[in-house]
Amino acid sequence: MRLSYTALAIAPVLMLFNISLAGQGTMSSMPNMAGMPGMPAMPGTKMTADPFASHDASGTSFQPESTPSPMLMTTRDGWTLMAHALGFVALQEQSGARGADKLFSPNWAMAMAQRRLGPGKLTLRAMLSLEPLTITDRRYPELLQTGETAFGLPIVDGQHPHNFFMELAALYDLKLGEHTMISLYAAPMGDPAIGPTAFPHRESASEDPIAPLGHHLEDSTHVAADVLTAGASYRGVRLEASLFHGREPNENRWNLQTGGIDSWSSRVNFAPGGNWAAQYSLAHIKSPEALFPAGNQFRQTASIMYNRPLANGDWANTLLWGRTRDVGGHNILNGYLLESTLGFAGRNHAWTRIENADKTNQLQLGEAPLPLAFAEHFLGRVQAYSFGYDRDLPAPNWLAPALGVQWTWYATPAPLRSSYGSHPQGVVVFLRFRLGATRH
Repeated sequence: MRLSYTALAIAPVLMLFNISLAGQGTMSSMPNMAGMPGMPAMPGTKMTADPFASHDASGTSFQPESTPSPMLMTTRDGWTLMAHALGFVALQEQSGARGADKLFSPNWAMAMAQRRLGPGKLTLRAMLSLEPLTITDRRYPELLQTGETAFGLPIVDGQHPHNFFMELAALYDLKLGEHTMISLYAAPMGDPAIGPTAFPHRESASEDPIAPLGHHLEDSTHVAADVLTAGASYRGVRLEASLFHGREPNENRWNLQTGGIDSWSSRVNFAPGGNWAAQYSLAHIKSPEALFPAGNQFRQTASIMYNRPLANGDWANTLLWGRTRDVGGHNILNGYLLESTLGFAGRNHAWTRIENADKTNQLQLGEAPLPLAFAEHFLGRVQAYSFGYDRDLPAPNWLAPALGVQWTWYATPAPLRSSYGSHPQGVVVFLRFRLGATRH
């Protein structure tokens, strides 16, 4: 079964590679495609049969229908084939005794193929990342960040890379009426029904090269093993449930990781209009952290997205809350995030990310082996305020590069000030590359 899943999911990559050799690909920078089964989307058009049927984000998550999706697209032999990618070459510099400097590259690429199959629509999707190669030492600097391990030690003040296989998935949508649809999603590596669209694919985070500080409280499950999801939608409401393996990926970022199904999640999605998307989800995650193998988690998230197309740009926003509680314990951590990205005057983007995230006493230990009697508990709440700007550079129409800068200012609670200071800072200068024409 696993081999057949993988073969199905890699199929769009192989088909797109074949098209590129033949020179038959066409380009499109367009809104989400929520199409009727088997109907290919034409460049510059939008198909609005169902707000949940576009599948151009990870898993079965969705953004407002008006959200732009830069991509390369063509049709061939009954298939609608799409590809899009995003990458940064970033130089990060941070202040204080716990700050670090580094050159690194966050990146990912997605290939997707859709066609009519029987009475419904089949979607095959593969999402890959070269971060295991372009982020050395299994981490890049991010002050006050925690989560996962590198070389057997906890990552502190750093963000881990994504897996080479971020997603390999097959989806099937079946319309039962004009406004009713059921969906099935199967992925040896994929995104269960938890939270909003994960930050690598969120339009409101599309120009920010750094992961959110509250990532592990909000959308850390977007790369999970052995995911099965079933959903049903009626008009602007969809109910979903997922089964998956709860352990976060290990340090071998190149392999296709596995694990028995031991966790579950459920999500209700709302699409009240073309510019809005909202969700509430809850999940029971078994043993997600390798450092705490006996610890299970109960997670809740809620989010609202608003996207507004402009005459020569776009304005994307996300308001997100995530809450994680140890099952059987009292360790409760909350994360709050506000993201806003404004594209204006055709080639310009300005954005902010404001976060308020609970952190534990793991920050005080640093990247050292955990003491035998160590018990993780809430330590304090940190704030991060990021502001950035970039501008698209002249380039061929199939590529959108930009030169940008982002500044982040942190506020630390009293227990951390001796290590970090009251207000450490970070600056990142970057080149951004996006596959597809400029979005506006």
